[in-house]
Amino acid sequence: MERVCFLLQVKPERLEEYRERHAAVWPEMLDALSASGYRNYSLFLRPDGLLVGYLECDDFAAIEAAMQATDVNARWQAEMAEFMTLPEGARPDTGLLRLDEVFHLA
Repeated sequence: MERVCFLLQVKPERLEEYRERHAAVWPEMLDALSASGYRNYSLFLRPDGLLVGYLECDDFAAIEAAMQATDVNARWQAEMAEFMTLPEGARPDTGLLRLDEVFHLA
């Protein structure tokens, strides 16, 4: 099992709307995440907009590829991009900064 942690930056002026959107994630997006192999997926948001994501999966590259193949992911990422500070041309799912795991207490 892979444990994946990543960072993104939400624009501070968009924090409340970002929270609202994630309180009502589209059912078809939730289904796609589960079908792709995302497990124990959480997002944590700091007041300054730093977003920390955590998930577990069998193969991160495989779940990324599976999500890239879905129409719902393309639509969701296009909408979420306006909330994020991202490198030029990146989407939230491709512009994330993955962190190296340095310790895990099993």
